[in-house]
This record gives sequence, C-alpha cells and structure tokens, in this order.
Amino acid sequence: MSVFDGVFFLSSFTTLIVISDPLGNLPVFIGLTARFTARERNRVAFNAVLTSVLVLLFFGLFGSALLRLLDLSTESMQISGGILLLIVSLQLMLGMGENSSDEEGESSTRANVAIVPLGIPLLAGPGTVVAIMVAANQARESAGAVVALIAAFVLVHLIEWVVFRFANPIHRVIGDPGTVLLTRLAGMILAAISVQMVIDGIVSVVQHA
Repeated sequence: MSVFDGVFFLSSFTTLIVISDPLGNLPVFIGLTARFTARERNRVAFNAVLTSVLVLLFFGLFGSALLRLLDLSTESMQISGGILLLIVSLQLMLGMGENSSDEEGESSTRANVAIVPLGIPLLAGPGTVVAIMVAANQARESAGAVVALIAAFVLVHLIEWVVFRFANPIHRVIGDPGTVLLTRLAGMILAAISVQMVIDGIVSVVQHA
C-alpha cells in the first residue's frame, strides 16, 4: 500500500486551487482592504486563510453528516453564498462605508472582512466545500489518499496566504487612485461571480427536480 497517493494529490490540489482561485480573488482582497494599513492587511490575509482552513476542515470531517442532519442541499448553500457576495459587490461598486470615521466600527470591519466575504464564501465557498467533502469521502479508502489530501489542503492554503501577502507591494505600486479603480472593478467581478453562483444553484435544483 502506497504511503502517498500522487495521483490523488494532483487531483485534489488542482480541484481546490482552481475553485478557490486565489489569484482571481486578489483584486477583491485589495479592494476590500484598500483603507487598511500594511500590517492590518497582512492580518486580514492570515485570518481569511485561517477561516478557510477551519471551515473546510470542518466540512471535510463532518460536512456530509451535517447536511443530512439539517436536510440541506449544496444548492441552497450555493444560492445563499451568491446572494451574500452580491451584497458585498454592491458595497464595493458604490463605495459604501469608505468614509466612515468611527474607529470601533472600522476595527469591527477589519475583523469581519477576513471572515466574510474573504474567508467565506470566496476561499471557502460552496464549490470548495463540496470538493473537500467529496475528496474526504474518497480518501477514506486508503492511508495514502488521506496523506495526499492533507498535503494538497495545506499547499492550497499556503499559496492563498502568499498571494494575499503580495497585496502590499501591489498597493504601493498602483497607489490610491489605482486602488479605487481596482475596487470598483473588483465589485463588478464579484457581482458576476455571485450571480453565476446563484444561476448554477438554480440550474442544479431544476436538473434534480
């Protein structure tokens, strides 16, 4: 019996990295953290990736049982996640909350943005949740697959953290005007992603009806 399943590693890693799309989410990260200091942005990057780790770890271990217990479908998660992202995208495009001066409110925003929408549902969204649940079920068949899945899981989140850490030099290069433009573009991209998530969820419901 193999100690490490290379094929399963490549399959799991490719699936998770493509769905989580850290490079594609970088503009959204910069847009959401445009008014943060470099240190705060680094903290948000770490907390967002940590949120993804905890959420996907939970669903990898208990996701299937939890959905059965609550009689929930993956489609409902997908649609609700899309609606949540749509709200965030509108805030980005309209610049809502950019002029807030309340320090306590800003501190809360800095803490919350790492969890929603960066950690959930951008990094740990319906697609990655389903992918990790499927991979976890498949990996139970052999120890080599379990080791491969753990390695893929760790590598994906390490890449996500490294990509988000590049936000600081990018922000210095493009400056404040570039950041404002990137924020609006990120809002448009996020709106498209959110609508697609809702459409995919509805289509999946109709196909299984």
